[in-house]
Amino acid sequence: MTERYLPTGNEMVSLPRIDQATAGIEDFTFLHMNYKGLVDVRGGGLPLILPFVETEGGQAPLCGLRWQRLGHWVPQFHARAGAAALTGTYLAPVEERGFALRLEIHNPTAAPLSLTLGVKGEWAESWHCVNEDKPIDGVKHCFQSPWNGGLVFDLRCGVPMFCFAPMADRPCRSTHTAENGAVQYEIGCDLTLAPGQEAALTLYWGLGFEEVAAATSAKEMLRQGYEAELARTLAWLGARTLDLGDEALTRLYNLNLFFCIFYSTGVTLDTEELVLVTSRSPRYYVSAAYWDRDSLFWSFPAILDADPPLARRMLEYVFGRQRRNLGVHSRFIDGTVLEPGFELDELMAPVLALERYVGATGDTAFAAEPQVQKGLGEVLQKLATKKASQADLYETFLQPTDDERVHPYLTYDNVLVWRGLRALAKLLPGRQDLACQAGQVRAAIGAHCVKTDAAGRPYYAWSVDLSGGHDVYDEPPGSLQLLPYLGFCSPQDEVYQNTVAMIRSPEYKYSFAASPIAEIGCPHAPHPWILSVANSLLCGRVGHSLAILRKASMDNGIVCESIHEVTGEAATGQAFATCAGFLCHSLRTALKGAAPHA
Repeated sequence: MTERYLPTGNEMVSLPRIDQATAGIEDFTFLHMNYKGLVDVRGGGLPLILPFVETEGGQAPLCGLRWQRLGHWVPQFHARAGAAALTGTYLAPVEERGFALRLEIHNPTAAPLSLTLGVKGEWAESWHCVNEDKPIDGVKHCFQSPWNGGLVFDLRCGVPMFCFAPMADRPCRSTHTAENGAVQYEIGCDLTLAPGQEAALTLYWGLGFEEVAAATSAKEMLRQGYEAELARTLAWLGARTLDLGDEALTRLYNLNLFFCIFYSTGVTLDTEELVLVTSRSPRYYVSAAYWDRDSLFWSFPAILDADPPLARRMLEYVFGRQRRNLGVHSRFIDGTVLEPGFELDELMAPVLALERYVGATGDTAFAAEPQVQKGLGEVLQKLATKKASQADLYETFLQPTDDERVHPYLTYDNVLVWRGLRALAKLLPGRQDLACQAGQVRAAIGAHCVKTDAAGRPYYAWSVDLSGGHDVYDEPPGSLQLLPYLGFCSPQDEVYQNTVAMIRSPEYKYSFAASPIAEIGCPHAPHPWILSVANSLLCGRVGHSLAILRKASMDNGIVCESIHEVTGEAATGQAFATCAGFLCHSLRTALKGAAPHA
């Protein structure tokens, strides 16, 4: 059976695996600069945190679980637990170093109910996640602390590595045991509910470097109070929520917007810096690392739409820690190289994101800051080394899927160069000459990248080699469908229309034209891509795209890399946070008339 999760989180802590079937929290994650990635704290035989209700007859199973989200982001369940009715809410308050689990129980019967309400769980493992997951060697400790009047959990490797601590808003008893390197625990309070009576227990889980930091993080949320933390978080979410005039699409947009915000950006535990990543969920197969393209072409536009100050902080990180390796395949969150290999689209991504930001906000002062100007100059220097000797085209080594090229000069990538040079002519003082250089690139694309089919119809090749070699191909992460969106041509342009017809025809292997879900894929993931659905929204295929989104379950409503061409369920790349942002921006642009990238 497919596991279904309801992720949530805030800037500091992610809960990527709340199990829809059990209501258990299987793990939580946080970012760590010194460890260059993500730390994932996991359960084992039991979930890490599992709500329970125990009566005289033993533990009552949670039956009839029904889920909703408050503010499109905060998961909440309603269930039966024996004769009682139980509600659970998973709140990661904004700007807090932790999360809360609120359990509310009601006695709907005509007789008193005596029961124990609480959580139990097992801390079995901690993993380091950057693309590949590796278990962390260290010693788990669990002990009673005066700082929170209860249990504290920490991992030590000579010195503390991290710590987490729960704190309850009513008196509880707790027990814990350790066996085979795992820690099992139980926290509960005994209640007797009169007929019709309700009671609540809130457990605040704080995170920190060591005992005091973790316990006081929990205590801060306790002092603020659950209702205040919930109201503040819902107000924050509400200020960024968008109504698309359709209940299902509004729900899809806002859920994925908040997934993008909280899973493609995050604040590190150790240095408290904002960083950008593909996904803070270890369910995504290349989690917790940085790609210029993913962060700036996909998540950035959606975040700029919803939260311009956060978008500026994203650019500060890019032109700060990440600046020295712009255009390199992928990097750790500290800016050092993870996977080498030059990608032309990634080199141009910071330029186009900055152009978009200045156009949306009018914040020319940011573009004029020394580190930004220096970064733009370095982009130009790197770009010059990639120019063909006999044409105004620029080569790449890797394609937008990160797979190796067939021919060195990609049409889509060179359209990005054309667009970027035009932007740089405005962003760099005294460099109006770059507009002329952009014109030369445009002419070179027309001269070298436009080919004709057997019937004499012109089309854009995917890539060329300047010696006649070329291929008919497309990739969802950098599609030729986006040329009008980038302002390069009109949607009615003959060459563009012929190109789209070729890559959407049944004869094209990855068109999936004969499938119930007819969207473009590629060998990297041979199924229809959600990025292709977003591309279609941006190039005018709105009805077609909305029909797919209405029938595709994806990853329990969260965007994934590709979906099965018949069922619409996730095929590859679950919990794809940056892609979630691009779908949101595309929906907003198509349905609300937001300014395209032109």
